Amino acid sequence: MKNILRHLLLLSLANLVFSLPLSTRSRWIVDDRSGARVKLACVNWAAHLEPMLAEGLDKKPVGHIAAHIKDMGYNCVRLTWATYMFTRYAKTTVARSFRRLGLHEARVGIARNNPGFLNLTVVDAQQAVVEELVGKGLMVVLDNHVSQPMWCCGDHDGNGFFGDEDFDANEWLRGLEIVAKRYKDTPMVVGMSLRNELRGAHQNSTVWYKYIEKGAIRIHRANPNLVVIVSGLHYDVSLGFLKQKPLKKTFKNKLVYEFHRYVFSKGQRNLWLTKPFHEACDSVRGEIEREAGFLIKGENASPLFASEFGINQMEMSRVERLFLGCFLGYLAETDLDWSVWALQGGYYIRSGVRGLDETYGMLDSGWSSIRNPDFHHQLELVQHKIQDPNSRVPTYQILYHPLSGGCIQVDNKEVYLGNCHNFSRWNYNRNTHSIQLIDTELCLSTTGDGIPVTLSQNCNGGKSRWELLSNTKFQVANRDENRNYLCLELDVNNSSRVLTNKCFCLGQDEDMKCLQSPQSQWFKLIIGNVR
Repeated sequence: MKNILRHLLLLSLANLVFSLPLSTRSRWIVDDRSGARVKLACVNWAAHLEPMLAEGLDKKPVGHIAAHIKDMGYNCVRLTWATYMFTRYAKTTVARSFRRLGLHEARVGIARNNPGFLNLTVVDAQQAVVEELVGKGLMVVLDNHVSQPMWCCGDHDGNGFFGDEDFDANEWLRGLEIVAKRYKDTPMVVGMSLRNELRGAHQNSTVWYKYIEKGAIRIHRANPNLVVIVSGLHYDVSLGFLKQKPLKKTFKNKLVYEFHRYVFSKGQRNLWLTKPFHEACDSVRGEIEREAGFLIKGENASPLFASEFGINQMEMSRVERLFLGCFLGYLAETDLDWSVWALQGGYYIRSGVRGLDETYGMLDSGWSSIRNPDFHHQLELVQHKIQDPNSRVPTYQILYHPLSGGCIQVDNKEVYLGNCHNFSRWNYNRNTHSIQLIDTELCLSTTGDGIPVTLSQNCNGGKSRWELLSNTKFQVANRDENRNYLCLELDVNNSSRVLTNKCFCLGQDEDMKCLQSPQSQWFKLIIGNVR
């Protein structure tokens, strides 16, 4: 069995377009040897709950799940784990763990789909999952999610901060070292995060510096190949304190920072209901910049990993659509590394409920199909590198519609919204305000209110002059002969036709309309330079 897995690992490494290990260079994660950028486009796979086993092995063979992850376009899995799994329960078998929890039905499912797992210890089962992932060419980031195996997270769950009931710092350090050493010879395990979502009444930056520095050193000494991923405070929203006191770097080119963002982060769900979209989006983007985004800028820039975001895919509310459009625009604009929450279609047991459905899951409850193909499609552009620090390709712009996940394309001079695999490349001239199709003399042009946009050779004419409106730059607009703004808009009656229509949300008298339906006009120019 081990020989087969090693063979699969060698095959996966041979097919990579980069070599390992990974390192950092300024704000980018790169191939350590060549310096080529490697973008992490990951999905979270929970394995930190009470059973201490990656979810879903009762539903499908692990190889089937790994292949499905690859087929969905991800190159990486953020696999969660609990400290006690290694420090207290390392000799517990999967079968014993499930019997202890009374999970008979799930145990029968594992026997049917992954029979070899039941007699493995929980730590060996984790390694078997990892080896299956790397055998499919997927990188792995191991995320220390909790100490006590359980659902995360709450202010008073005993796992929030150093010194909490189930968060002994020394035991945590020991767990990090054990796991880092265990995967020293598995190069596709490319990183380890120090701790998920530090939180609660005891959190403070003084203690944070003390133990985060110790944890980073412990991982690096145990396995120098790994990038070490550092989380902040307040459920991994806040790293702003690093502006005053940067983290000591006792080793070079291996630190990555992470942050999380959901519609409910910092209690901001109602923001999207009470403010116009541009105001709400500008507020959230500004907060991300202040608390985390600043890290990718300046002389001491570091990579930033959006290691959790997601939505309720069963009932995507208007609020979640607004948040998602804003956040995907930010991800595309900054071209961050990221990991969506979550892969799992459900749980063996979560918070005492057996077989609980995961409405944020990319897979359905049977682990057989994509739960929400529209959401999956929305991630298409950001799954790929948009910016490359080593590229010799001149910069260009992509006309991106985050809500649909589509990009504007041109075919036989027809302008339409298509997928983002084959986007057209544009040049936005900030002096003439024209949007010119690269390698042509044609520019995007309006022909009137409610009429599809066209291409014109008159790049200096008024109908080819476009402005980027609001602080968020989420509307691309032309002024008509009456000086009224007409915005690019996706035709609600035709999913590929792009029109110009009267712009929403440009003044106080339009605020109520802003609160109703601005989504069709969310177009954003995204800078790229990848061939």
